[in-house]
Amino acid sequence: MAGEAHREFLDSAVLARLSRLALNAREAMLGSVTGIHRSATRGSSVEFAEYRKYVPGDDIRHVDWRVYARTDRFFMKEFEADTNLRCLLLLDASASMGFAAKHGTKFDYARRLAATLAYLLVHQGDAVGLVLFNERGTVEIPPRRSPAHLKAVFDALAAAEPQGRTTLLETVHAYAEKARRRALVVLLSDCFTEPAPLLDGFQHMRFQKHDLAVFHLLDRLEIDFSFGRPMRFADLEGPFQMITDPAVVAQGYREALDAYLESVARGSREFGVDYQRVVTDAGYEQVLAAFLLQRLRAGAGGGAA
Repeated sequence: MAGEAHREFLDSAVLARLSRLALNAREAMLGSVTGIHRSATRGSSVEFAEYRKYVPGDDIRHVDWRVYARTDRFFMKEFEADTNLRCLLLLDASASMGFAAKHGTKFDYARRLAATLAYLLVHQGDAVGLVLFNERGTVEIPPRRSPAHLKAVFDALAAAEPQGRTTLLETVHAYAEKARRRALVVLLSDCFTEPAPLLDGFQHMRFQKHDLAVFHLLDRLEIDFSFGRPMRFADLEGPFQMITDPAVVAQGYREALDAYLESVARGSREFGVDYQRVVTDAGYEQVLAAFLLQRLRAGAGGGAA
C-alpha cells in the first residue's frame, strides 16, 4: 500500500477483503473520464438508453437504419455513458465526536470508515475528497483520482482532533452548493443537532442531485444509558453540566432519543438519503461491507429515485 500500512486507521486485511466490492453510485454521475458508474449525460457505450428524433448536425453513425426502413423517419440511438465518481467525505471533527466508552471515540471510528472508503474509491478509479469541519475551521482536500492523493487525505485524517462546536448544518448546506457536478457525498457525524434543520440540509443535498449517504455514529452508552449511580453529565460542545441520578431521567432520555432517531431516519427515507445508523461497538468492516452490498443491489436495480 506504498507507505499506508503504518496508519492506525487502516487495516490491509480489511482493505483486501472489501476491495472485492465496488462502491456504486445510486444516481447518474457526471465525470471526465470513463469509469464504472452510470452517467447523467449521453454517450456511446454499449448500453442502449433510448431513441430521439434526428436533428441536422447529428452524427449519422447513430441513426437506427432498421427503424428508418420501417417508418421512413430518422431516429438516433442514445446510450448510457459510463463515468467516474466524485466522492466528498464530510467528517465531523467537533468535540462530541471525541466521546469514548469501551470501544474508543466516535471520531476514531469515523476516521476508519473515511480512510477505508477513500482507499477503495481511489483504487477503483474514482475521485475522492475530504472535508474535516468544526467551529475552529475547515480542512478541505478537493477530490482527486491518483493513488498519490491518498497521502494528503490520510495525513489530514491523522492530524485531526475532535474539538469545538459542530458546524454540521452550515457545512452540509455549503457543500450542497459547493460540490461540483453531481457527487456522492458521505457524511460521518453523530448528528448532534435538532432533526428539523438537519433534514433541511439533507433535502438541500438531494435537491442539488447529490447522492447523500449518512453514517450516523452513536456510542452504545449513549443508547443504553446504563449508568448505575449519580453522575455529572457535561455538554462536550458547551458549558452546560448537570449532576443527577440516571435512574430518575433514564426513561425520559430514552423516549426523547427514540423520537429523535426515528425522526432522522424517517426524514432520510423521505428525501432518498442512504441513512446508516451505526453503533461504534459494531465492527467497521461489517458496517462497510453491508453498505457496499446494499449499494451494489441498488445500482443493479436502477438506483434510487
